[in-house]
This record gives sequence, structure tokens and C-alpha cells, in this order.
Amino acid sequence: MSRFNQPLGGNDMPRFGGPATMMRLPAQADATGLDVAFVGIPMDHGTSNRSGTRLGPRQIRDESRMLRPYNMATGAAPFEHLQVADIGDVPINTFDLKKTVDIITAFYDGVLDKGAIPLTLGGDHTLTWPILRAMKKKHGPVALIHVDAHADINDTMFGEKVAHGCPFRRAWEDGCLINDKVFQIGLRGTGYGPDDFDWGRERGWTVVQAEDCWHKSLKPLMAEVREKIGDAPVYLSYDIDSLDPAFAPGTGTVEPGGLTIWQGLEIVRGCAGLNLIGGDLVEVSPPYDPSGNTALIGANLLYEMLCVLPGVPQRRS
Repeated sequence: MSRFNQPLGGNDMPRFGGPATMMRLPAQADATGLDVAFVGIPMDHGTSNRSGTRLGPRQIRDESRMLRPYNMATGAAPFEHLQVADIGDVPINTFDLKKTVDIITAFYDGVLDKGAIPLTLGGDHTLTWPILRAMKKKHGPVALIHVDAHADINDTMFGEKVAHGCPFRRAWEDGCLINDKVFQIGLRGTGYGPDDFDWGRERGWTVVQAEDCWHKSLKPLMAEVREKIGDAPVYLSYDIDSLDPAFAPGTGTVEPGGLTIWQGLEIVRGCAGLNLIGGDLVEVSPPYDPSGNTALIGANLLYEMLCVLPGVPQRRS
């Protein structure tokens, strides 16, 4: 791989300087020639509670300056095997959510047509539905690993079909998902009734509530996920509120009793070997993240997604 592909190192430029791109990678206008494209979607007009995720991509990029190219835990060296750049933000319509979802789908059609795998910096969770529409056009229905405190399968919110609590209901209606290969991990909190989680179960989805994850490693769960998904194309959607607010308070809809950061890492690292065709990290809300730690965790999880993409060996003995 060319030197162009490398993040700017901390010995070449102080961590507090250099370009404001993901991992201080080269910026590029589109996905031409890339294996992987980091993309921001600065939106929060699908949010139902605390706004602020429109600022998420910028803050994740800023905190990502601390990341280095080699994964000390897994031995993955993604920049030795993949051409990666930051292609900036989707030009959303900040006044019209319905137009925005169509803008997102069209943008990702372009990324996928270039042959690149998109890794997305969110933005509220509404954005996953239009991405999955683009994925279906490219790959057909896909498997899904959805890590979240919430199922996001509402039919409507305030009478609207498009919102951050609805993306996976809309994706299911659009035929984007392989039902027996959908996994929702970390769901918890209060609800309006059993259907809040059981709607997915009734369609063949595997729903793993947070309480079933407490005090244990999730490596066995991810082994089961890999076996059930097999070689199907799979999309990973990671809502930062899946983590307990002790780890990630900077989000709009916090729920106590969530996953630990090491469980989050086990989930993403457990995707190694799958046919991962894209991923997103959503719902980082900088106004509620004064230390920057939530955005820093988000940046690290996106890097871990990069490390498990097809073509990146896991070298740890």
C-alpha cells in the first residue's frame, strides 16, 4: 500500500494538529480507488429526545486523532491491506428528514458503485435505514448485527414513519434483512409492552437483552452469531447507547444497565471472519459529552470495525 493510505502519525504532527479527518487520514472527494470509505452523516432531526448528534461526526473525527494504525490486541494492521480515506459528509437536508433519507441512499449507492465498504460516523439512528436500502440494491437482503439499548422497530413516532426509533421496521418492510440472520444485542430499559422487543423475535430475529449479557464475556455469543450468519453479507450497526452510560454518557437516550466497553469490543472483534459489507457508529451527542470520552469510544469502535473487514488478517497468536 502507498504511504498515501496511512494515518498521519503522532511523531510527524502533534496529536492536536493536522487534518480534521477520521484518524487524520487523507481526505478524498469520493470513494474512487478505495477499499474503505469513512463517511459522516451529521444529522439529528430524527431524534426524539436530546438533540446534538448532528455534531457527532465532527467530534468523533476530532477524538480519533489518538488512534494509531496497528491493533495491539488483535494484530490487525488494516492499512497494510486496505486503501482507506475519509470522503467527508453526506450533504443532508437539515430541514427535511424525508428528503434526507433519499439523499443518504443515493450517496451510498455511489460509494458502493465504486466498490468501497462504507464505515459511517453518525448522526442519529434514522440513517441506518437508507444505508440498508442501498446495501440491498448492491448485495440483496443482508444479515444484521444491531447493537443498541433500543430495538428501533417502532411503526411510528408522533405519527411519523421516519425517525430514529423506526429504522429497522422500515428496513424489514423494504425487504432489506435476512430474518433468521438478524441479531439485536444489548436491548434494555422500560417500554410500553412486550412487543417492544418481541416484534423482532416474532419475525425470526435473535434478541439478546442486556441482562443476558451481564457479568460475562460475549465471545461465546459472537461465535454463535458467526455460525448462524455464515458467509452471508452482513451489516453492523452500533448505537453508542448500547454501552452503559457509565462508559458513554454523551448520547440522546441513555439507559442504565448496559454493556461494558470490553463487551462492546468483543462484539466488534467477534465479527472477524464475517462478510462484513459496512458498518455505522451512531448517536454520539457531543453536547452531553463534555470530556469527549463518548466520541473517543465511538472512534475506537469504528477503528475496530475497520480491523475486522474482509482482507485484514488477525495475527495475534
